Amino acid sequence: MTVNFTMSDEQKKLQHEVRAFAENVLKPVVAAADAEPDPLEGFRMTKPAYIEAYKAGIAMCMLPAEYGGGGVSCVDLVIAAEEICVVDPGFACTVLCNGLGLMPVAWYGSDEQKDRFLRAATSDPTGEYLGGWTASEPPGNPSGTANFDIPLPRPAGVGLTAVRDGDDYVVNGQKMWLTNGARAAVVATLVKTDEGADSVYRNMTTFLVDKTPGFGDAGNGVTIPPRIEKMGYKGVETTEMVFDGTRLPVTSVLGGAEGLGRGFYQMMDGIEVGRVNVAARGCGVALRAFELGIAYAQQRETFGKPIAQHQAIMFKLAEMATKVEAAHHMMVRAARKKDSGQRNDLEAGMAKYLAAEYCKEVVEDSLRIHGGFGYTKEYEIERLYREAPMLLIGEGTAEIQKMIVGRRLLEDYKLQT
Repeated sequence: MTVNFTMSDEQKKLQHEVRAFAENVLKPVVAAADAEPDPLEGFRMTKPAYIEAYKAGIAMCMLPAEYGGGGVSCVDLVIAAEEICVVDPGFACTVLCNGLGLMPVAWYGSDEQKDRFLRAATSDPTGEYLGGWTASEPPGNPSGTANFDIPLPRPAGVGLTAVRDGDDYVVNGQKMWLTNGARAAVVATLVKTDEGADSVYRNMTTFLVDKTPGFGDAGNGVTIPPRIEKMGYKGVETTEMVFDGTRLPVTSVLGGAEGLGRGFYQMMDGIEVGRVNVAARGCGVALRAFELGIAYAQQRETFGKPIAQHQAIMFKLAEMATKVEAAHHMMVRAARKKDSGQRNDLEAGMAKYLAAEYCKEVVEDSLRIHGGFGYTKEYEIERLYREAPMLLIGEGTAEIQKMIVGRRLLEDYKLQT
């Protein structure tokens, strides 16, 4: 399954090596990390795996080689992500959201920012220095914008405000859904900076927010509240981030002074890669669910034969395998488009939507094949059933993806008058 015959020999080698790492190093600790109620303790359980991922060049593979990273392509990145997610999408989320927070620095940061933040991350083999990324906000944001009634993707409804005061900006408000929220040492944060701009897309700026890792007071008026409890992804913490009179120098603007008002476009570039990565996570989880389902169907017997020999189950397995393959190829196509330097929001939206929906369906079908055993924690499919829903929501819901895809299609197929 998922053998892509257009992959180079190097990419096939990468696929093999990452799956071996995931199976041999990561898999033995996944169940314990998932059962641990404290995500920081859960991460300590997977920390040896992170160290091995760092040594193997996986943990920082997406960052530029000149700053100590792997310098891999988007295709290489999703190949690695897919294989890690066959074992644990939560661990992949820790690693990839780290990259999502740091990649905007690689693309748009000043030389000083690249040297400072990227080298700090790539020189730390322990996972103590991680990056974060945040654009979304809760309803009723203290800054005054509720977001939910804005007919645009939520990042376009940013209410977190930064007011110029001499050489600093004073920031007040709240951010939501910050992955690696407690452990991140730097967070790329989308903030409203210019109320007078002629477009909602031109009044936002990305700030690189330094903070002390941990919950509670993170310094400089930044607070990380207790983690948000989730049904899945237990080994990675998700938090809010609250700003109360936080003073950020102009030098913390992504790209320096030239980055003022460019935040929306900078962050959306990261979103495109993020959506392809969520598609890769969906592909990995779906593949694992299929593997579990087809194995169990050949072991479980009813009426004198394995249930895989019953037509109802055989048809289900055929449908599951087809969905896994289709999502994989759509994901690779979107990654190749990104590597080409072309706009890929259409392909990324399609891939994320299809992979997430198919993942949900394949996981549920695998649980059905397992019957009552699939509902118990003794079987791995129970954990995957809790992991899959996040993919329907993360990096934009299915409805947002359809809106993005629909708008792009209307651009590409606009009638000539």
